[in-house]
Order: sequence, then structure tokens, then C-alpha cells
Amino acid sequence: MEATTNSDSIRLELYVRTLSPSGARARQEAVLERLQRLEDEGHIDDFYVKVWGKQIDPTTRAADTDQGQFILNRIAEFKQWALAENTTLESFYQTHEQSSSITGEDHTKIVLPKMGLAEYHGSELEQVAPCTTGDDVYSITDHLDELERRLAGPSAAEQATVSPVAEE
Repeated sequence: MEATTNSDSIRLELYVRTLSPSGARARQEAVLERLQRLEDEGHIDDFYVKVWGKQIDPTTRAADTDQGQFILNRIAEFKQWALAENTTLESFYQTHEQSSSITGEDHTKIVLPKMGLAEYHGSELEQVAPCTTGDDVYSITDHLDELERRLAGPSAAEQATVSPVAEE
């Protein structure tokens, strides 16, 4: 991931599943508090919260709504990013085949994560969390920790460079 400069406009998008169990709601609230703090302190320009359901079936009429198209477009963008970054989102955006007992037709459903985070610099997608690289899972908490470190800048110890004084 590239280093962030002050001229970059940073926007975060948080996607949360509705009707999540209480443990997931507590994690969602903790992430929302961190995002609000980042915005209040001027570290990010904006954050956006989008509520989505448990799953989406791309073949239904619901997928043709503005909300459905937005979700499908974001998933496609996230998957394209993952491909370019040599990472995967498959364990977090699972697809399941389901047969209708009424029509006998098969449908593909995309199960949405309880929570997902996307970081944009301007209009460019820079990071999606959670994601997996090899056996390593990069969580939303991991991303917020890393983002806070990047935005805090170098520590005082890193800024103080010791240069030897040349003796004449």
C-alpha cells in the first residue's frame, strides 16, 4: 500500500449487516467510534456507512434496484482490487448455489460479511478489509490500526536523525 500524503483525500466506507447478533453489533459500534474519531481529528475527510443484508442474489429483481446495483458494483470493484493486489475476499464474500423447491431453478447467492471496510484515496480504491493473503487474514481492526499509524506520521524518534559532526 502506498504512503498517504496530506494532499490525498481519504474516504472510508463501512458496510454493516443488518440484524447482526449483539457481539457483532458491539464490534460495529467500536469501528464506528474509531471512524468518527479519525474524522473529528481531521485524519480522514469523510466516512460513509452503508447497511446491507445477509446476502444478495444477483438474478432477482431486488438486485436490479439502485441498492442492489450499488452492492453488486461494490463487490465487483472489491474483487477487482483483490485480484490486482494478489489477495482474496472469497472467505468473506462467499457464493452459494441454492435450488428453488418451487421453480426447480438454481440461484447463486452472495453472502455478505457482517462488516466490511473500503478505503478510497480520491476515487481510487486503496484497501478492502477483511481480506486474506495466503494464510494471513487482514481484519478491519488491523486496517484501522495501520491507518492510524500511517496518519500519525513518523514518531519523534524516527524524525530525529543523528548525523555525525565532522571534525576538522
